[in-house]
Amino acid sequence: MNFNVIPPKQKAQEILPTYSAKELTEGGDQASIILDDQHYKLRITRSGKLILTK
Repeated sequence: MNFNVIPPKQKAQEILPTYSAKELTEGGDQASIILDDQHYKLRITRSGKLILTK
């Protein structure tokens, strides 16, 4: 028996654009985000979580 198994090749991790929420809010706690014609509000809560609402 041969127990030497070659692991499957893993896909290279995608490199995603990264943005700082504090930079998006310019030091505040809210920012407006537009996707197509839709407006969204990004908010940083007091506990440091992000909320995105339409």
